[in-house]
Amino acid sequence: MNLAEIKQGTEAASRSSTSRRAFLGRAAAAVAAGVVGSASTGAGTTEIAQAQELETQSAAGPSAGHKRQRQAYRIRVEAARRELDRPLADHLTNGDEQLYPNKIASYSKGLPHNQLGEVDPAAYASLIRALTTGDPEDFENIVTASHDPTIFGKLTNPQAGLAFEMVGADSHALVQKPPPAFSSAEEAAEIAENYWMALTRDVPFTEYDADPLVNRAAEDLSRFSDFRGPKLSGQLTTRTLFRGLTPGDLLGPYISQFLWLATPFGAERVDRRMRTTMAGVDFMTRYDEWLAVQNGGVAGENQYDPIPRYIRNGRNLGEWVHIDVLFQAYFNALLILLNLGAPRDANNPYNASRTQRGFGTLGDPYIASILCAVAKPALKAVWYQKWFVHRRLRPEAFAGRSHNHAACAAGYPIHSEILNSQAVAEVFKRNGTYLLPMAFPEGSPTHPAYGAGHATVAGACVTVLKAFFEESFVIPQPVEASADGLSLAPYVGPPLSVGGELNKLASNVAIGRNIAGVHWRSDATESLKLGEEVAIRFLREERECFNERFDGFSLTRFDGTTITV
Repeated sequence: MNLAEIKQGTEAASRSSTSRRAFLGRAAAAVAAGVVGSASTGAGTTEIAQAQELETQSAAGPSAGHKRQRQAYRIRVEAARRELDRPLADHLTNGDEQLYPNKIASYSKGLPHNQLGEVDPAAYASLIRALTTGDPEDFENIVTASHDPTIFGKLTNPQAGLAFEMVGADSHALVQKPPPAFSSAEEAAEIAENYWMALTRDVPFTEYDADPLVNRAAEDLSRFSDFRGPKLSGQLTTRTLFRGLTPGDLLGPYISQFLWLATPFGAERVDRRMRTTMAGVDFMTRYDEWLAVQNGGVAGENQYDPIPRYIRNGRNLGEWVHIDVLFQAYFNALLILLNLGAPRDANNPYNASRTQRGFGTLGDPYIASILCAVAKPALKAVWYQKWFVHRRLRPEAFAGRSHNHAACAAGYPIHSEILNSQAVAEVFKRNGTYLLPMAFPEGSPTHPAYGAGHATVAGACVTVLKAFFEESFVIPQPVEASADGLSLAPYVGPPLSVGGELNKLASNVAIGRNIAGVHWRSDATESLKLGEEVAIRFLREERECFNERFDGFSLTRFDGTTITV
């Protein structure tokens, strides 16, 4: 910068300062006039003196600005210091990637595979190289199955796991415990549940009690010694089958009220009937289709039901979570809660304010913005777990291993419990293969199974909603979809609370992905916890930015314990 430019800048700054002082002078005069007016109606000299002192402080703009600048710096530094002082995260795996040189237990979709669906070793090594170096060029050099892959064949955003975050915990500072090992009884139990979910996709939730296939599913899954699904006295029932484990999941209809109730969207009103796919149409039941999809292909096209329907079975729920917008379910829930006049959390300072209501902080616009904002760090956190820690194979890949093992095309360390499952026998009876019938023509997404992106975002967003609304508030006039999904009828049963239905919403979204065949149960249950922790750390830093006297966000965690953030 030359001397003329410096001089010009100095003069501009001087003019700006003069203009600012003139503005403050005019503002002070206006305030003073207001104060004098107030004095004539009873204001004392003490109040006038205090107002004049405030005017003097206001006129000292630069010092006030510097104080604010230092405060903002301190808040950010202290938040970063707390994160720095936390113990380093210890990311443990189940050891499968190191145990099997042919990577049969690791995610490899989109890379080239042999006729058994086993990944090309050099291609897998190119993936590991990129994940190890973090060099963007190495990610471009990953060996994929096609030089011109389709949108389904491209790997989904592994570099998101390396991105930093400016609010809350760093993605690498959060931990998920190892998923079940490939050869474990727990893995066998989880894939058995996936098979039964596929077989019962078209059974309405309201008809579970009477449906013979659903009853067989509950009986079969109850015998698995390490099954982690919901149990009552050790025995699954048609009322607990395929449900989650959070408070509220086992009460009332399978589907959350927040997926059924009409949703006001500003001046518009959203009818919750959806476009869904046709009953009985599944994909990847033939081996050639399965193998093509492992290499990044697509096994056909969706066939759509011409009649919009309310979510009433697993197929509908699977399609809803197939094309939902990231935080759609929870934004809808927020709009419903606002429309119902659901009371705010008892700690919200504006509940008792005589002169103010919340808006940019602790009000409706603030809640909406935080609800959407927390989804971003949730994705970064789970993408790190997916690509850089666990690299768990998808259920469709495990089913391919089971098929080749059962057909004696290969020998894999698959637990005997799954090979003896009624679900596997029923799938073979219907399709002539042991492959997992998939709801989506592209099968699973092109990123590893564990953790689950939908479940992590669900955990984060639902935690935010529980922090802002009174969880014990009973939802008025609850409903339930008819068996054909064409209408809603009044629900008759125990009261449904906001907290319970929000927990159920999170489970519906998470387990809906399992019903479609793309995730395992532990992907869902453990990722809800990951998202919850993302939200708690996010809210903790948000709290420190408020000017209001605020006792903190109170909420019930997914394990039933209550905390104040």
